[in-house]
Amino acid sequence: MATEREYVLGTGEDELARLAFQHRLWSDAAHEAWRAARIGPGLRVLDVGCGPGFASFDLAELVGPRGVVVGVDESASFINYLIAQSTARHLPQLVGISGDVHAMSDIAEVRAGAGGAGFDIAYARWLLCFVKDPGRVLADVAKLLAPGGRFVVNDYFSYEAMTVAPRNTTISRAYERIVRATGDSWRKHGGDPDIVGRLPALASAAGLRVQSIRPMQRIARPGETMFNWVGTWWKNYVPKLEAMGAISAAERAAFFEAWDELASGRTQGFAVMPCVYEVILEKPA
Repeated sequence: MATEREYVLGTGEDELARLAFQHRLWSDAAHEAWRAARIGPGLRVLDVGCGPGFASFDLAELVGPRGVVVGVDESASFINYLIAQSTARHLPQLVGISGDVHAMSDIAEVRAGAGGAGFDIAYARWLLCFVKDPGRVLADVAKLLAPGGRFVVNDYFSYEAMTVAPRNTTISRAYERIVRATGDSWRKHGGDPDIVGRLPALASAAGLRVQSIRPMQRIARPGETMFNWVGTWWKNYVPKLEAMGAISAAERAAFFEAWDELASGRTQGFAVMPCVYEVILEKPA
């Protein structure tokens, strides 16, 4: 079992609440990807970097009691939440395992969940952009997939294109400064906010082929739920940036002043979300 390392976004109650809200707003995109990958009853699914399990719960309902969902995450606190919730939701087909996503094939419980033939589907959402060696994760997933199995990925490319409209204003400049600091903080921790751009080559090296790549671009206007979601992200993460020394107290204050002005609706602006990509990889039969 891996010891829990500090996830760059944290694993506290504030992040748990943010992830729950995030899943509600992005579950439609996940379900579109799962339909494209033909997830259905009786399949064996590996949820890679499952966090507290919000996607895992949906996957367990989709595969039903004849299927299996194995969620793996290095955060023991997130896995404890998943296990407690799987019991409360009467989902015995869902198993949570605390472990390193770089070496899941070394974990006996994961191999047992794969059965003799391997997993039919693996899924990872906003994971590969954070791990230090995404190629190793892909290679490990490939080991665990059955021939013909599919690896569904939702992740970022060109994250730092995130901005607000109108451009070239005091608000947009303060916002874009924080976006750059966020991308830099991920890289400092070994991540890559542009990981989808590298996925085709990494997949090929792992023996997987690209079945499809599809972008999902969203914007958020003041008063909309999506706008509230991105607001919770900044409320949680901007103070962390300051604590890391990535931004100054003055930059933090300037950002929140700009955000409050945008949220007021007086500028008639909107926020551009980072583009999320749906990538489906396949292990040759």
